[in-house]
Amino acid sequence: MNTSISAIIPTYNRWPVVTRAIDSILAQTVQVDEIIVVDDGSTDNTANHLHHRYGEQIIIIEQKNHGVSAARNQGIEASTGNWIALLDSDDEWLAEKIELQLKAIEYNDDCVLCHTDEIWIRNGVRVNQMNKHEKSGGDIFEKCLPLCVISPSSSMIKREIFNSTGLFDTDLPACEDYDLWLRICATYKTDYLQDRLIIKYGGHEDQLSKKHWGMDRFRIRALQKLLAQSILNPAQRVATLNMLERKTGILLKGALKHRNQELTDECYSIFNQHQLSIPEALRC
Repeated sequence: MNTSISAIIPTYNRWPVVTRAIDSILAQTVQVDEIIVVDDGSTDNTANHLHHRYGEQIIIIEQKNHGVSAARNQGIEASTGNWIALLDSDDEWLAEKIELQLKAIEYNDDCVLCHTDEIWIRNGVRVNQMNKHEKSGGDIFEKCLPLCVISPSSSMIKREIFNSTGLFDTDLPACEDYDLWLRICATYKTDYLQDRLIIKYGGHEDQLSKKHWGMDRFRIRALQKLLAQSILNPAQRVATLNMLERKTGILLKGALKHRNQELTDECYSIFNQHQLSIPEALRC
């Protein structure tokens, strides 16, 4: 089995935080074959700092600011590894992550996506995940519908599946990972390691969840995209429509409360387009 691995880090104005991510890759008990850092138009001189600190240990790609999806895609397209290991610039891998994932994918020839459990740090304090964030493996499509249950930083993806599923959607300002996991998990099973092999840091102001209000707006767009494709089996389609109905109802309730007519009209249009049932209390 070809298990060459490309580690890809997108970053924007996170010098020197990104060094923690890079150092965690270099500290792996089994080394990856290349480390690609995509500088998404940073204005804090990130690229020059990284060149000076790491030299030829890493590959640096600079691009204009187009967002995390475009940066990840650029890294994937420029990479040479048969497996893609993603790492967000504010997260870090624990030392055995790659070694243990390699053992898992070598044991399972059918594996195309392997992810792990994680440690959460919020504002410098370790916090426990809620039940809705519980990770698992196998056929997890329906578990992916409510919210993102795979962390990009824990994922290792066989590059050939991007040929059929496509890359990250650059039209989604947020929930781009939710969108990709749905497309992958609709067709493929996942491998999951219960070991906590990454640390996710949260609470900082430049997180997408703080930048954009109403994250379900983007999940609804992803669900509509999925329904327009021909990859869902009948059971998956029913589950997707049910989730679309639920999320659109929640969004509509908020739009009515805040008297957002544009969003209200958009929600009613979604209900009508997909022949969903509008809750009695939310009908005009």
